[in-house]
Amino acid sequence: MSSDTRRFVSQLSHNESVSQVFLASDKQLRPNRNGNLYLQVDLSDRSGAVNARMWNATDSDYRTFDNGDYVHVEGATQLFQGNMQLIANRIRKARPDEVEESDFVTLQTADVDKMRGRLTEILQGIKSPPLSRLVNAFLGDEQFMEKFCRAPAGMKNHHAYQGGLLEHVLSLSELVLLVVPRYPQLDQDKLLMGAFLHDAAKVEELTYERDIAYSDAGQLLGHMTLGITMLDERVRKVVSQDGQPFPERLLLELKHLIISHHGEYAYGSSKLPMTLEAIALHQLDNLDAKLASFTQLMNDCPNTDSNWTQYYTQLGRKLYKPENRD
Repeated sequence: MSSDTRRFVSQLSHNESVSQVFLASDKQLRPNRNGNLYLQVDLSDRSGAVNARMWNATDSDYRTFDNGDYVHVEGATQLFQGNMQLIANRIRKARPDEVEESDFVTLQTADVDKMRGRLTEILQGIKSPPLSRLVNAFLGDEQFMEKFCRAPAGMKNHHAYQGGLLEHVLSLSELVLLVVPRYPQLDQDKLLMGAFLHDAAKVEELTYERDIAYSDAGQLLGHMTLGITMLDERVRKVVSQDGQPFPERLLLELKHLIISHHGEYAYGSSKLPMTLEAIALHQLDNLDAKLASFTQLMNDCPNTDSNWTQYYTQLGRKLYKPENRD
């Protein structure tokens, strides 16, 4: 099914018949209250994801496809507690001729190349000699940069698609360039390096060949711990290559930027931000992530005829969509 005839997830409405291909992830075979099994799976395309359920499923149904497979689904949509879901009658692995790859790519290659070029330009503007050495070591590692440019920035909350990490880091870096002139007490080079490094270990925390999931290292350690290890390894490599020492206090501050950027213990930071750059990084990171997340919620909301989204329990509020006003 081509993009011309496809109904994307963001376009689906209540009580709509569906017969098309999706990308499957997070499949589970679960019992209901009566002990009967049902299959639950997330179905996605480039526009978003919808949760699907197939009642009276069997182990054979569960094993028909794997996470990361393209699947052909027949069923119908319904609104349940304010959220769109899909009740599937049949799910099977899709044939190659049924899959239009572009339907599942949020960012095209040209978009990624353009963003990579702009991020490289910004980072190469770093003037601090030790930070310049460090950033060039990352930028010159084609294997790392290839993964960095393909990785998502998260599982679901924000920029949760291939290329999302690059998009998020570039947006954050542009914010740094806008904010630092207003606050001259901030060190622009340190803040830019923090923007680049804060989520860099998402390349190891997540797997993202097709569906997005946590790696074993991601589950056990998380991207902040992995980020500290990644930074230490890169600094050792730089020092061994050029023979120049790397300032210990600067390395300490970079590590602090990584482990404190979530801003609160409840959100996974092992330390609260304690430097001006760490405070700024947390606030700017939170701004970019929240705006991306809320925009996605507004776009995905099934209340297309209302100025308001449904109530989001996790946010404790509805969201207002002024573009829907007459």
